[in-house]
Amino acid sequence: MKVRKYTFFVSDVHLGLNVSDPCDREARFVCFLRSIPADETAALYLLGDIWDFWYEYRDVVPKGYVKVFSALTDLMDAGVRVCFFQGNHDVWSYSYFEELGMVRLRQPALVEIDGKTFCLGHGDGLGPVPLGYRLLRGIFHCRILQFMFSMLHPWIAFRLGNGWSRNNRLARHEEYVFKGESEPLYRFAEDFSARHHVDYFVFGHYHADVRMKLPTGAELIILKDWMEGSPYLYFDGISTVGGYCQNRE
Repeated sequence: MKVRKYTFFVSDVHLGLNVSDPCDREARFVCFLRSIPADETAALYLLGDIWDFWYEYRDVVPKGYVKVFSALTDLMDAGVRVCFFQGNHDVWSYSYFEELGMVRLRQPALVEIDGKTFCLGHGDGLGPVPLGYRLLRGIFHCRILQFMFSMLHPWIAFRLGNGWSRNNRLARHEEYVFKGESEPLYRFAEDFSARHHVDYFVFGHYHADVRMKLPTGAELIILKDWMEGSPYLYFDGISTVGGYCQNRE
C-alpha cells in the first residue's frame, strides 16, 4: 500500500457561472479531480465557491454536475477524505454534500497535516471587513431569510441567484489586486498567528494568487479562481506547491 503523502486544496471554481465558458470550466475541474493520485492522497480540501450559486432545498438540489460528483465520489471511495467549506456563493448547502460523504468544516479551521498546522477557510468575513459586506454576509447566513427564500419556486430562485451572481461578476471590469498588509485577511492572519501556532494559512475568495510571509514566520496563501486557469495547491509533507491542471477531458 502506498503512503498517502499528498493533500490538495482548491477554491473558487464557480461552477455554473455563465461567464467565459462554463462547460470548459467544469471539464477542467473534472480533469483536475481525476488527475489526483487517489492511492497517494490523504485529503482534498474544497475551500468554498466551488459552485457559483448553490441553493439546496430539503427535497431538491441543483441539476447537473454529474461528472463532478462522480469524480468526488470515486476519490472518497478510494479513501481520500474530502472536506469542504461554504463560500459566499455556495453558502446555502445544508446536508447533501454530507450525504455524499464529504465533511463540512467551518472557518477558520486548524488542521494538522504531517506535523504542520494549517489554518483553512474560504476567507470571506475574516478580519476587519467593511460594514456593508458584513451586513450582506449576515443576510446570506440569516436562517429566517433562507427559509423565506426557500418558499420561492426553484425556477424563480435559481434565475434570481444565477442572474445576480453573473451581473456581479460582469460588473468587475478589472482583476482584483490584493493590497497586502492592509487587507482584512492579512490582518486576520497576522493577529491569529500571534495567538496560535500556524505554519500555513490557505484561503480563497479574493480571486488572486498570493503568497506572503507574516511577521510570525507563517505563510499566507490565497488561491486564484478558475475563470481562466486551473490553479490548485498541494502539500507533500514537506512543502506547499502550487500547480495548474494542464489537460482536460
